[in-house]
Amino acid sequence: MATERGKPRSAKSGRSRKSPLACVILAAGQGTRMRSARAKVLHELLGRPLVAYPIESAKAMGAEPIVAVLGHQRDKVAEELRARFGADAIRIAEQAERHGTGHALRMALPALRGARGILLVLSGDVPLVQRKTLSALVGTARRYSCLAVLTTTPPDPSGYGRIVRDSRGHVLRIVEHRDATPQERAVTEINAGIYAGPIEFFRKVLPTLQARNSQHEYYLTDVVERAAESIGVSTVDADFKDVGGVNDRAQLVEAESMLRARVNARWMTHATFRDAASTVIEPDVVVGVDVELGRGVALRGRTRIGHGAKIGDGCLLTDTEVGAGAEVRPYTIATEAVIGVHTKVGPFAHLRPGSVLDADAHVGNFVELKKTRLGRGSKANHLTYLGDATVGDGVNIGAGTITCNYNGYEKTETIIEDGAFIGSDSQLVAPVRVGRKAVVAAGTTVTDDVPAGALAIARAAQVAVAGYAQKLARRYEGEARPQKRGPRVSG
Repeated sequence: MATERGKPRSAKSGRSRKSPLACVILAAGQGTRMRSARAKVLHELLGRPLVAYPIESAKAMGAEPIVAVLGHQRDKVAEELRARFGADAIRIAEQAERHGTGHALRMALPALRGARGILLVLSGDVPLVQRKTLSALVGTARRYSCLAVLTTTPPDPSGYGRIVRDSRGHVLRIVEHRDATPQERAVTEINAGIYAGPIEFFRKVLPTLQARNSQHEYYLTDVVERAAESIGVSTVDADFKDVGGVNDRAQLVEAESMLRARVNARWMTHATFRDAASTVIEPDVVVGVDVELGRGVALRGRTRIGHGAKIGDGCLLTDTEVGAGAEVRPYTIATEAVIGVHTKVGPFAHLRPGSVLDADAHVGNFVELKKTRLGRGSKANHLTYLGDATVGDGVNIGAGTITCNYNGYEKTETIIEDGAFIGSDSQLVAPVRVGRKAVVAAGTTVTDDVPAGALAIARAAQVAVAGYAQKLARRYEGEARPQKRGPRVSG
């Protein structure tokens, strides 16, 4: 839980009006400890790239503008941000040569032209910091017109910058571990790398930073000492688990576990989890009241689960809408699909993009749909493929039915009107239409339209050959008899 520590020495008294907020996300690093060909901030955490989390937090707080400082794989990261947030939502600043965090923030200053009020500085690899903590930090900077610094106390402070205070508890500076004295290394309070302060202070101080340290880098932490000598410094405490950051793949796994538990806890207030530890719900998913989630369920993207729906063990739903009272049986996979109210799907069904099931429809085991609408009360219960099809209400699709929608060059549509009956093992060669209440006999290959109410049957006449079984048996018995051999001749 975030707590504010002390009023800075030079703080102004009284509360000022709420000032505008700008934000900079520092995301230029390579992340060598990830041992990956991909930039660290693009590694996914519960379905989102790491860098998306601080940006989402900044957007939720009303920050404008939001600037991302990019370096390693700049174009790939920028492309991901444009795809996720829009072409103009995030301003991009480049740190082509990386000379430390202070240098990175300095590179953002041109993109902040015209911004005023408070500047919030976040890290692209710290995804779990909670918005209430950031609100406390920004509120402190606004209240006292000071530099507010997020601090924490880890189990082992080795490698982190230490918070150095005077005898009265006022912050004097931050010293990096490699530059700290033994006495300073004994301090357990560390810098979390997240700041908020007047943007004019940053504009004034950043160009004056010097690389007087063992790394010969421009440390952003040096602004703290400048603030202590001018506008004052206040700190806000946070839980280390929220601000520890992600530096390698093991920490990525830990972060996802914590975030998953946090997200699941939000839905446990009104939904039943059969095994929360094995259930994955991404942040943009919405779960209705009285929903039941089985073991090993994964809900991804912008999936919506309606009130009272039941999702069976092992289901994987991505960007899918599930209607109220629907039952999605075990091991069903659905992507960009709509499952109507009181429908039944699965087990082992596959709904590909564009699949829409109207109310009370049934899709059974080993049935696959793609870009297909299945009307109200219609059923496809066994071993069926329906692609590029429109199926009306009250239609029965027999086992083994397929729509032949692709000729090697283009895909065409099959239309099955209300009340039609499609017998088992039928092939509907698109483009084709089966009329209202028409019947397609089992084993039929339909190549022409079937009029309403008609029977379509296309199969070879059945022939019974008398005595065939006995003739076949004698043939094979003869082949199985041992052949007579002549006398053996020794050589």
